[in-house]
Amino acid sequence: MAKQTNQPLIIKKVKGHASHAPHGGAWKVAYADFVTAMMAFFLLLWLLNVTTDIQKRGIADYFQPTVASKSTSGAGGVLGGIALGPPGAQQATTVPPSLTLSQPMLRDLSGSDDDNQDAGPADAPDTARGNTEPVKKLSEAELERQLAEREERRFAAAEFALRQAVDQLPELKGLAQNLIVDRTPEGLRIQLVDQDKSPMFAIGSAEPLDSAKKLIAVVTQVVQRLPNKVSISGHTDATAYAFGRKYGNWELSADRANASRREFIGDGLSAERIARVVGLADEDPLVPDEPTSPRNRRISIVLLRAAKESASAAASR
Repeated sequence: MAKQTNQPLIIKKVKGHASHAPHGGAWKVAYADFVTAMMAFFLLLWLLNVTTDIQKRGIADYFQPTVASKSTSGAGGVLGGIALGPPGAQQATTVPPSLTLSQPMLRDLSGSDDDNQDAGPADAPDTARGNTEPVKKLSEAELERQLAEREERRFAAAEFALRQAVDQLPELKGLAQNLIVDRTPEGLRIQLVDQDKSPMFAIGSAEPLDSAKKLIAVVTQVVQRLPNKVSISGHTDATAYAFGRKYGNWELSADRANASRREFIGDGLSAERIARVVGLADEDPLVPDEPTSPRNRRISIVLLRAAKESASAAASR
């Protein structure tokens, strides 16, 4: 006879999962987005590594549609006519400037209100107001004084716009000491000055660095608003040029001034506005007590006074 045991009977109930929804493929979409973002990130790193500063400016300008492109190339797109590639690849000669001053910075430069106050021909009747009496003829001295005052107001507005741009534009951060604006008997003088750690040109080179190009682009936008002729002069320090006996500071200063002229024209300044381009070597130092000071290495842009000539021309009518 079999032995009886008193072990309890255990019944295990397993609940089914029929009520649970099956897993979907949403994770695949999220993963694909992640992979795409990583690919875009590495492409960005690659572009930053293989492109020059000029090409980076062209790419940046593409994503700022409010900045009008001055490139005449048929590309007119991401690189503004400049192809990615090693040195030697054909490049466009004009690149849109990466810096654009806002209208509030430039609004006081045109002097449109003053233009309407110019003296008309002598003894001309004021028929617009119904007054048939001849207008009092201004003497040449009085006319010259009025034109000089208007010119001074424009110079003051130009100086304010330049200082405001250096203070407010992030691209010009750190370049405030490189820009000197003052008045001389010739006119409004704008100087791009070397500093110890922030030069405008590489030592012994006539090719402007990116910092100089940025300042020239801003100065061009201000100069374009004024009618004055422009004088450009290059200056060096007293350190002797070390790369040859047939090329010295005179040639270097002249080449830097001419390179600056090309930058101004490339940024949109009319070639007819440039009155002269000269190289003065170390003959006109900014810091006479320190002939080898880096501040003596500079480009000087002068908006030449035109009030006296304009007064003489108006008085001779």
